[in-house]
Amino acid sequence: MTRSDLVAKLAERFGQLTQRDTEFAVKTILDAMTDALARGHRIEIRGFGSFSINRRPPRVGRNPRSGEKVTIPEKLVPHFKPGKALRESVDDRLPVLDDEPVAR
Repeated sequence: MTRSDLVAKLAERFGQLTQRDTEFAVKTILDAMTDALARGHRIEIRGFGSFSINRRPPRVGRNPRSGEKVTIPEKLVPHFKPGKALRESVDDRLPVLDDEPVAR
């Protein structure tokens, strides 16, 4: 699902909202989440999951073309951990192929 798919689905579900209002609402929510993560805060949405920041320590890598050692600096990366309700909901909806459940 893309951002525009989400906007379209919300606009369809809530007929009193215009497409423009729905776009604004989605943008506002995503911007607020981005700002919170950028400030180092954790985001928790009950039943869905939590977003946090993980630290990747600096390391030494190699340039694949030359084989030369390259220092890779420390990075802060967003991390998502799904909540129990989301995991169970996805697990219950596993696609079935040829009447056999998909191997996990």
